[in-house]
Amino acid sequence: MRLELEKRAEQSRLMVVVSPLIAIGLTLIAGAILFAALGHDPVRALTVYFIEPVTAAWSLQELFVKATPLVIIAVGLSVCYLSNTWNIGAEGQFTVGAIAGSWVALSLNSWDSPLLLPLILIAGTLGGMAWGAIPALLKTRFNANEILTSLMLVYVAQFLLDYLVRGPWRDPAGYNFPESELFSAAATMPLLIEGGRLHIGAIFALVVVVAGAVLLAGTLKGFEIRVIGQAPRAGQFAGFSRTQMVVFAFLLSGGLAGLAGISEVAGPIGQLRPTISPGYGFAAIIVAFLGRLNPIAILFAGLLLALSYLGGEAAQVSLGISDKTTKVFQGMLLLFVLSCDTLILYKIRLLPPRRRAETVDQGAGE
Repeated sequence: MRLELEKRAEQSRLMVVVSPLIAIGLTLIAGAILFAALGHDPVRALTVYFIEPVTAAWSLQELFVKATPLVIIAVGLSVCYLSNTWNIGAEGQFTVGAIAGSWVALSLNSWDSPLLLPLILIAGTLGGMAWGAIPALLKTRFNANEILTSLMLVYVAQFLLDYLVRGPWRDPAGYNFPESELFSAAATMPLLIEGGRLHIGAIFALVVVVAGAVLLAGTLKGFEIRVIGQAPRAGQFAGFSRTQMVVFAFLLSGGLAGLAGISEVAGPIGQLRPTISPGYGFAAIIVAFLGRLNPIAILFAGLLLALSYLGGEAAQVSLGISDKTTKVFQGMLLLFVLSCDTLILYKIRLLPPRRRAETVDQGAGE
């Protein structure tokens, strides 16, 4: 017997809404099996991973701190994916945004002015946009695959960051550690709650969510994004430019990734380091699809993925499990989300195996 995917004539609207919940449930089941295989009580392990991190005030603050970059990046990626533009390099745009904003912060570190922080944020946003413009240009000018180019640029950005913090930007008073000087008070994000790490970047995330929802649901540009993504020929007849959309999508998503990068560096970190991100740019892809490419739903999906980071840290301390467990959970979640989406679009048919003669005749005909 063989399996074959057949495209459905109509998609179930109910399944479009329910499938993320099914994916989360399957991830929990797979996680329980994983913990049992590692010799841990599944119920206790899942409690440590998903419940205990949200039972204290400080951990709730950390949840929003980690969700902030995920949500900001994922909203930009949702615009890309809705327009059928595949930006996989948000991690690199995040990194270059952090580098560009840090350049301003370190160059003007002695300037005690309220204008310094806005300049840093603008520089970070422009840095991300510039890095996103590279795969956009390669796509529109040379028809290069944007998946490959945006992904490869991630490693270029990470090597650039590593060079800077180990070389020209290394703090002379930092005991030879690969890190820059600490940002001045004027160059750091104000805290929303004293004594914690929650900063105004969380407000930026909410603004980005609202702006993204308005853009997609209430503007001509949002209509253009959906038409080009779902029916490119119809978009062409309507006068919409595919080339302009690729540039717009990469600049928007790159700029938001850059904003997230500098917000992270100027916020909870306070300096430039080689490890400014645990993979926010890649995890934001999961957030975007788990949120069905809807900015409002992305907000809640971002909180869930942020919980996976906190849960991984808690499980590492309480259960002695490797911190790589976080990546495993995120990978399983992405697998189940994409699997559920596939079953929304296609149905599985069980067919008898092809006879050898039919296979040979078909090959000869081709």
